[in-house]
Amino acid sequence: VQLQASGGGWVQAGGSLRLSCAASGRTFSRSAMGWFRQAPGKEREFVAAVSLSGGTTNYVDSVKGRFTISRDNADNTVYLQMNSLKPEDTAVYYCAAVARSTWYSAPQKASDYDYWGQGTLVTVSS
Repeated sequence: VQLQASGGGWVQAGGSLRLSCAASGRTFSRSAMGWFRQAPGKEREFVAAVSLSGGTTNYVDSVKGRFTISRDNADNTVYLQMNSLKPEDTAVYYCAAVARSTWYSAPQKASDYDYWGQGTLVTVSS
């Protein structure tokens, strides 16, 4: 299973970016998907997750109302739309997949995820 994240870059505060994560193999059709991020000198933190059904989403409080996670099961891709970006959103963003998940589960713990992408850097300048 491979996860390929893309879409990172540099943006000014208040701007938007959309991250994409393309999954290979059949895992995507059985997997809840999540985004995590790691800022310099900090631990990796949960950002957002979407269930296999797409009907359940979870977000860390700091991004609620600004970020939206979605998935396209036909395309094996999960997206993270990031609006109203702030300098504190600067981090390497990682997508992750749960090997086998229930229909409505959208886990928030890194230990629940089995596969990880390589990360894409998001830099937000003030």
